[in-house]
Parts: sequence; structure tokens; C-alpha cells
Amino acid sequence: MFLKNSNFFSIFAHLKKDIRMMENSKNTVYPFTEYNTQRKKLVLPEYGRHIQKMIQYVANIKDRTKRNEQIMALVSIMGDLNPHLRDVNDFKHKLWDHVQIIADFNIDIDSPYPIPSRESLQEKPAIIPHPTTPVRIMHYGRNVQGMVDSIAARPDNENNDALIVTLGNFMKREYLLWNKDSVTDEIIFRDMVALSKGRIRVTPDMRLADIQEEVLQEINSRSPKILPSKKKKKKKKKRPGAIN
Repeated sequence: MFLKNSNFFSIFAHLKKDIRMMENSKNTVYPFTEYNTQRKKLVLPEYGRHIQKMIQYVANIKDRTKRNEQIMALVSIMGDLNPHLRDVNDFKHKLWDHVQIIADFNIDIDSPYPIPSRESLQEKPAIIPHPTTPVRIMHYGRNVQGMVDSIAARPDNENNDALIVTLGNFMKREYLLWNKDSVTDEIIFRDMVALSKGRIRVTPDMRLADIQEEVLQEINSRSPKILPSKKKKKKKKKRPGAIN
């Protein structure tokens, strides 16, 4: 059985004996009272203090074979206490890393996974570069602006016309989500040329799809329907002395 030969059971037995003796005494003093402010800080609070004490106990076992047996049983208990970790990829790897973190990387065990170092866990993530260039037309967003630049950077060929029309239909849909009024093809093509700084050429024969009614129906279906509230009938207050 896990931790069968540990001193936990003897500690609890002594405490139980002390409590019984103090209950019989009138002037009871509790010298063994231990507050959370006096205890060691929990490294990973989601596992609780008992798991932390067990890991510290296992780290002090001198027999390496017994130490490995005990830590495998303890990792199994840690997984049962935190079932949400089972949805995480390589959750067992995560549990073994948590053992090292709780033990302050001072436990000599045969881990089935590479043992992490303190420096690797304290390493700060790389800074994600944030685009600093301003968005030219706000209601289209930065992604549309990037697609316009991609089309404008392509060499002139027959596929460019199809890409311009496809992007124009998407821009028209985005415009209708921002403004429910009618949107003409001329407005979309004008904005596309402005976004490309004149690098995209629109031919007179280009036409966009008529998607205004489709987008408006989609917007109306998403909006919550407000049901008419039922008016509650007010109860008439009885006058004092009135006959039922």
C-alpha cells in the first residue's frame, strides 16, 4: 500500500492522543496549532498541502527502488485529483513535471519523461511582434488590407481579375455588417484601389455578387428576438372595512 511505512500514521496517532488529553483538561493550551501563515507556501495549490508533503517525504526516501515505486503511485493520485488534466495533451508528462516543480527540482527519480530544468520553466516566452502600421480603412480591418497588398504584389495575369472579384465580394459582406444600407460595387472597388494605393486596376466589366439581402437575413437571424412582455394585472387593494 502507498506510504504504508511512512510516519504519517504515527503523527496522527500522537495528535489524537494529545487532543484527548487536552479535552480532559480545563486550561487547554494548543502548542501544536499551525496556521497557514506559518506553513510553507504551496507551490501548486491545485494539488493541496497533503500532496506537497508526500512528495517531500518521497524525496527523502533513501532506497531508490522504493522511492520510484512511491512516486509512481503518487503521480497516479495526482491525476485522479485533477481529472481536467486528462483533456490536456501529454497530461502524464505534465504530472511528472509538476512533481519536479513541487519538489523544487530536488528529487532523484527515474522519470519516464525528460526532467525539466528550473531555467527552462522560468524562461519568458518570445515577444509576439505587434503590427505598428495604421489600418487605412478601419471597417475592413488589417486582414483585408493584407489581402489587398498580396494581390497588388502579384504580377499581372488572368488570375488577378478573379482574385479581385472574390476579395471584392468579401469586402462587400464586411461592409454590410458594418453598415446595413445599400452598398454599391463602385464603393467597394474605390476602397480597394485606395487600400492598394492605386496598384490594383479595376476593369469596367467587373461585377460583384448581390449579397445584400442574404447578409441582412443572416444579421437578423443572429439578433436575439425580444418577446413581448406580459403585463401583470395589478391586484386591487381592499379598503379597510370593506365587505367581501
